[in-house]
Amino acid sequence: MRPALHHGAGRARRLLSSRTAARPRLHSLSVPTAEARQSTLAGTAAIAGTVPSPVVNSARLTSTPVVPLAPTPDAPLPPLEQYDALVSSGTLHPDLHQRRIIEHLQAFYVNLLSYKQPPVPPVSPSTAAPSLFSRIFTRSAPPPDQEGYPSNAPKGLYLHGDVGTGKTMLMDLFYRSLPCSIMRKRRVHFHAFMIDVHKRVHAAKIAMGPHEGGDPIAPVARDLASEAYVLCFDEFQVTDIADAMILRRLFEGLLGYGVVMVITSNRHPDELYKNGIQRSSFIPAIELLKSHFQVTNLDSGTDYRRIPRALSHVYYNPLTPENRAEIDTIFHSLTAPSSSSSSSSADPVITNRPLVTFGRTIHIPLSTSHVARFTFDELCARPLSAADYIEITRTFATIFVTDVPKLDVGRKDVNNEQGLPPEIVGASSMFTGEEEIFAFARACSRLVQMGSKEWAETSGTP
Repeated sequence: MRPALHHGAGRARRLLSSRTAARPRLHSLSVPTAEARQSTLAGTAAIAGTVPSPVVNSARLTSTPVVPLAPTPDAPLPPLEQYDALVSSGTLHPDLHQRRIIEHLQAFYVNLLSYKQPPVPPVSPSTAAPSLFSRIFTRSAPPPDQEGYPSNAPKGLYLHGDVGTGKTMLMDLFYRSLPCSIMRKRRVHFHAFMIDVHKRVHAAKIAMGPHEGGDPIAPVARDLASEAYVLCFDEFQVTDIADAMILRRLFEGLLGYGVVMVITSNRHPDELYKNGIQRSSFIPAIELLKSHFQVTNLDSGTDYRRIPRALSHVYYNPLTPENRAEIDTIFHSLTAPSSSSSSSSADPVITNRPLVTFGRTIHIPLSTSHVARFTFDELCARPLSAADYIEITRTFATIFVTDVPKLDVGRKDVNNEQGLPPEIVGASSMFTGEEEIFAFARACSRLVQMGSKEWAETSGTP
């Protein structure tokens, strides 16, 4: 299989990027029984809607490669001790680049143990939705970014590097090492986080009213800071202009309220939102990351996802009648009612099942309550966003994608949802193909990993 690019590749990449926000259970396709749950695909390329919870995929594996996300109830080991224990047990192969990163995480961990977040001020009616009279005659308290950031807050970590080098595994290891005394913490995929932020901003605008004005980002930052003062972001990337325009103010607010962060990304801050429309407005956010985070590179030169492993039969290629029949058989085995099922518990396949997200409806072509089936065009050639893909993977445990075409760069997926002038869109270099090539390199790495038996057997593992 030699997947290249297609006009729907951007949506396919967003579908793959939604994988950690929702983790449906998936199993190997090698035994197509009714109990199995797997992503089944047909074509010259393959896309699945989810991947398993983080796997120790960033080192050479000699035993079951699962690193749990949740902290253990007993006192967990510090990051460096956990890493050394995994190496000693043979679960991880020694990697000097990874060890350098874990040493940075260890130092951050030590500083965090003695850190106490300053009190987050409560919401008051006057600051939440000031009237015209109060805005004219009252001087409101300055936002935290104008007062300066807490001097005792540990400097955040921004880990960047190529795909499959172990960034997520190391961040999860750090998160798992946090003691139970640090209760207000959050580990989240960046797509899911921004969806949450946009919902909160929308609610803040409604609360302020159409005529009151005010900054809806400030109360959102305050609420987030009161809920968690340790944030771990996985796969930080900026491809959406709406995200780009609010990130600087959001991060200024979070840092001002004493929130500390660990971020993983495939790109150095200077490369974020590269060639994006109105990128000059995003430059302050880049400078904020570079000045308030320790930017560290993890490029060991090895994509551990591509290390040979036993394969699971999840891709069917080429598009032959025999392969189509096999896909149909597997789909039927997962959706047909068993002989012991009662009529009240039947879960029939229905067409155009409605799925509501952000107030609008997506229609699923074929589905039961747990299994969905799409053609590639139905899933990737429609105007869907990361939020839509996250909702699809959250709802369905198994996703079939058929009729995947040979992908190329011949067509561009231009969706000007922001209503920008055509001359600005046309003049932007974001449509040169560079962004698509970069994104699809990530997708190919993930697809290789998703084709392994190891991935199929550990998907959905908490």
